[in-house]
Amino acid sequence: MNIGKTGAEGEKRVANYLRKKGFAIVNRNFQSKYGEVDIIAENDEYILFVEVKTRKENSLVSGIEAVDAFKQRRIILTANDYIAKTDCQKQPRFDIAEVTTFQKSEGGMGYRLHYIENAW
Repeated sequence: MNIGKTGAEGEKRVANYLRKKGFAIVNRNFQSKYGEVDIIAENDEYILFVEVKTRKENSLVSGIEAVDAFKQRRIILTANDYIAKTDCQKQPRFDIAEVTTFQKSEGGMGYRLHYIENAW
């Protein structure tokens, strides 16, 4: 799936954030017949299924609002598929990472991360 340059940059920034928090990135853009999970990460206790939404500042719909009940259900089904295929025994957790892009006053693009653990 082609997520675009901005989306890819958002995912890269979230992956770096998770590494700094002590998580290993074990899969990116995992796809199953149910859908896709942007980032799968784990530490000794948890396996995270992270939905990353990158939006421009002042977008009509926030990244968090875009992860509705339908999207959550598809992520859960995809996570179940991943767990079954890998026989993972860790506690699953579903997180949302909202990356907001904005134009810096000195030029270039800025990024702001809002990370929600246990989003649902």
